[in-house]
Parts: sequence; C-alpha cells; structure tokens
Amino acid sequence: MENSAIYSVSQLNQQARQLLEGQLGLVWLTGEISNFTQPVSGHWYLTLKDENAQVRCAMFRMKNLRVPFRPQNGMQVLVRASVSLYEPRGDYQLIIDSMHPAGEGLLQQQFEALKMKLAAEGLFAQNLKKNLPHFSRKVGVITSPTGAALQDILHILQRRDPSLNVVIYPTAVQGKEATDEIVQMIELANRRQEVDVLIVGRGGGSLEDLWCFNEEAVARAIFNSVIPVISAVGHETDVTIADFVADVRAPTPSAAAELVSRDQQELLQQLNYKRQRLEMALDRLFNEKSQVLNQLVWRLQNRHPQIQLNQQKAQLEQLAYRLQFAMQRAVEKSQQQIAVQHQRLHLAMERSLSAKQQGLQQLSQHLQNRHPQKQLNQQKAQIQQLGYGLRLAMQHYLVKKQQNFTALNERLNNNPLPYRLQKQAQHLQQLKVRLDFGAEKLLTNKQGRFATLCQRLDGLSPLKILSRGYSISENEQGIAITDSHQVQVGERVKTQLMNGVIYSRVEQIEKQIITEK
Repeated sequence: MENSAIYSVSQLNQQARQLLEGQLGLVWLTGEISNFTQPVSGHWYLTLKDENAQVRCAMFRMKNLRVPFRPQNGMQVLVRASVSLYEPRGDYQLIIDSMHPAGEGLLQQQFEALKMKLAAEGLFAQNLKKNLPHFSRKVGVITSPTGAALQDILHILQRRDPSLNVVIYPTAVQGKEATDEIVQMIELANRRQEVDVLIVGRGGGSLEDLWCFNEEAVARAIFNSVIPVISAVGHETDVTIADFVADVRAPTPSAAAELVSRDQQELLQQLNYKRQRLEMALDRLFNEKSQVLNQLVWRLQNRHPQIQLNQQKAQLEQLAYRLQFAMQRAVEKSQQQIAVQHQRLHLAMERSLSAKQQGLQQLSQHLQNRHPQKQLNQQKAQIQQLGYGLRLAMQHYLVKKQQNFTALNERLNNNPLPYRLQKQAQHLQQLKVRLDFGAEKLLTNKQGRFATLCQRLDGLSPLKILSRGYSISENEQGIAITDSHQVQVGERVKTQLMNGVIYSRVEQIEKQIITEK
C-alpha cells in the first residue's frame, strides 16, 4: 500500500468543499430558476439551469429578505454566489449572496464596473469639483422639454427668484439616443458660455429609464465641463454615475433649482436690514456733521469780516480822538510858548517864517498821508479780500466733505457680506448632501455585516445540523450516544430529529474500528 493518506468520505467532502470555496470564491451567474422551494425555515432552495447544465443553489433567509421580488420557476435571474459543497451528500452547490432579475442585474453589474473604473481615474475626486457661483444670473437646464422635471424647476425658480434667466437645452432623457444628445447639449453650453451653472437631470424612473445618466460618455462630458454642473436625476433614493462626477448632486430637480436660486423673501429681509443700518449710519453721520458745521458757523461768526471791521473802526475812532486831543494840546502849548516868547521870538519869527511855512507844508502832507479815512479804506479793502478768500475756503471744504460722504455711501452699498452669506449657505447645503450620502452608505454596510453575522449564527444552530439529515440519539439514562459501547441489545433508544422524536429498541450492534496508516 502506498504511503498516501486514506480519507474518510467526510474528510474527502470537507477537503473538496474547502478547495471549491478557496479557489473560486464569489462568482456571477445567470440562469433559469427551476425546482424552487421555501421550507418553514425561510431559506430558498432552487436549481439554476441553461440549455446544457444545471446546478443546485441555496439562499439563506437573512440574504433573501433583501431580494425585492418573489422568485418563480422559469424566471431568468442574475445571482452572485460562492461555490460550495454540501458535505453530507457530497452535492456540489452554490450559496447565493444576492439575486436580481436578469436584465436589471446585468445593468447593475455594468454600473458597478464603470463606477470603479471612473473612480480609479479620479473623476470623483472632491478636490477637482468646481464651486457654484455666489449669485447666478443665468441658469442652463439640460432635460426633456416636455418632462415634469422642467416644470418643477421653472416653478421653483419663478417663486424664489423671478429675475433669474433660464436657458433650456432640450434633449431626450431616456432611450439610446439620449446619451449623445445629453453630451451634445453639455458641449454646446460650454461653447456658448452663456450660463453660470448647468442643471442636468430628469424625474424618477427605473434603472433602465435612468441608464443614459450611467453612460461613460455623459460622465466624461460632465467632468470636462468648464461650467459647474449640478446632477438632479430621479428621486432622492436614485443614484447614478452622473451624481458622482457632477460638481454638486441634488436629490431632486426641485432641490437643484433651490440650490441655484436666491430666496426673494430672504433677500428682501436682508435688504431691509441693510437699509435700516444705512439709515442709522446716515443719521449718526448727519448728527456728527451737524455738530461740526455748528462749530464752524460759530467760529465763522466770531471771525466775520464785519465784526473785525467794526472792531478796527472802533480802534480807528479811538486813535483819531487821541490824535485830535494831542493836536489840540500841542496847539495850546505852542500858543502859550508863542505868547511867552512872542516878544523874544518876534524877530526870530520873521526869520523862521519861511522855514515854518515849509515845515507846515511837510506836516500837512504827512498828516494827509496818515489820515484815518485813508487807512480805513485800505483796511476795508484788505477785509473784503480776506472775506472772499474765506468763502472760497469754506466752499472747497464743503465740496471735499461731500465727496467723502459719497465715497462712504458707495462703500456701504458694495458691502460683500450678502455674497459671503450666500456662499456659506451653498456650502452648508453641499455638506448636508454629502452627510446624507455618507449616512446611507454606512447604514448599508452595517446591514450587510448584520446579515453576515445572522447567517453565521444560523449555521452554528443545532437545529441547522438536524435539518441536514443528522439526528441525536440518547440511551435510557438520557446520555447522548457517541459510541456503540454505550448501548446494549434490547435497550430502548430515544432519537431526536429536526421535526419530532423516534423511540426504538436496539436489535443488533455492529462495531467498526477504523485504522489509519
């Protein structure tokens, strides 16, 4: 005998099962359902066949609960399954993980393949997505001109922002020709550059109805678009390749219209708030400027030319009076000196009369030059010149203040705060969409893990083992029988099956010894 291991049937089947499960793993398979049964356990047992072959299949209850339809004999399906072997009978079989109708299942498989391909190329990268404009002046809509989605978008835009212009790029959104038309409309909008943002989408439908938005050509056209693109395909639960490639994914066409439009009521509230703030600022500025103007008026009044003229005139009159008084005193003193010295100077008077007359003429000329009226006229001319210069300075000052006030008003009107608020609101909406998508993906992963754990727990159940044809036998003492030495001929035996209990009596005992070399 050769030195090779001698397997029992159980060991051989176990090795065969491990080889099948380890080598093949998960496979996709299409075929026709036959011999479909569902026992009380809730598991599905069926046969998949084609023209030349068939294979037995099982789908456990925790898995088939997620199948949205009831399998029927003769139905064509696409399944994802692991290849295995049922050890008690040595039957080769498939353990089905998921099941889809044949047409929809193939589409789903194509969807997953294209999704993985585009993700590997970086078409879904967040850092390459473009931001939506703060305020859109013109919006492009690529959809069917007769669909309900277009009416929903126009209704939302009319209600929220009637001033927003809309350009419709008509295209089919279902069927073979829809893919080329959608690509052409996206490229046409980018050539014209007449809109600030594009909405690409349609209403809800089946996977086949929405398939044009899962085509690679449409995905690459959206990715290459210079204009930001919002994907608004189907209902909130519908997900397409266009949603992953687009710069922003909207749950519905109505939600896309809300993203690109400004709420008119909110803008009016902001405008009223800004108007109130502007009025308060103008009142405060007016009060400040009024105080400054009052101070300037007070200073101007104190330095008014007429007041200064009156002051100088009073000083001039005082000087004239003092001059007249001094002249009178001088005349009186001269008369006294003349009277006293009249005798002594009588002769000298004649000699000095000519000189005195000349001196008197000089004094008269000098007095004429310093006459108060002449000085008053000169100072009056200077005061008039100063008053003219003061009026020019006041006009220049008021013009400069008016220019400053106009500049401040323009800066207040151009305040960028509403733009920043709109950008933050759009960013918040984008974060909300991403949060909803992440929560949905996390819930799906948790449900899948929970189903796997339930399947493993079901596989370890004693009733599961009994359902495969095994049984548990006990002797009269209630001890499980694992060896023939535990019972005697004539002894009663209790056998536990999956459904029911059998009581029997031992008539013959055959002992078997298995040796391995």
